[in-house]
Amino acid sequence: LPPSPDSSWDAAYERELQTFEDIGDAGEIWFGEESMVRIIRWLEKQKIPLDSSVLDIGTGNGVLLIELAKSGYTDLTGIDYSPSAIQLSEKVREKEGMSNIKFKVEDFLAPSAELSGFEICIDKGTFDAISLNPDNAVGKRKQYARSLSSVLKPEGFFLITSCNWTKEELLNEFREGFEILEELPTPKFCFGGRIGNSVTALVFQRK
Repeated sequence: LPPSPDSSWDAAYERELQTFEDIGDAGEIWFGEESMVRIIRWLEKQKIPLDSSVLDIGTGNGVLLIELAKSGYTDLTGIDYSPSAIQLSEKVREKEGMSNIKFKVEDFLAPSAELSGFEICIDKGTFDAISLNPDNAVGKRKQYARSLSSVLKPEGFFLITSCNWTKEELLNEFREGFEILEELPTPKFCFGGRIGNSVTALVFQRK
């Protein structure tokens, strides 16, 4: 599980930044390759226009946005509250030659005014990390939903991948202002004879 105190995130990205500078490896892909493929397939299946504005919440090393750029998307923004993560994603972007991706240091729980009007917001593990925060997790989850409403256009799409929350719990967290469109298939694992989902991936639409 991701470490909870903010400082350890930054330390983790500083290590990845150092590794990238040493050997050109972008580091961890949260939830692995298939979660990125799942998101891109959904966008393609919905025929989401390639010039739609996309926000990656908690972009980490920016690899999802690199993949989206390779798939032809042109209006891409990644935010992270870790300055080291943004430095890392900028280095990965330079290496890949993807100049049309914007990266910004932003705290999603207190987004700046220019963070608005997105047609698509994507979250892989950031809501999970916020939920694990020992300091007022409930309040932070509510603030996350408020921030999401302020940055996502009405009728915009929110794609969330979580390993901490079930579908029912996520429906409850985002019941105000969002409706579920679909659940995306994720790998199942079997534990003690019961089939469980290790990962939940949902698509919401802002009302």
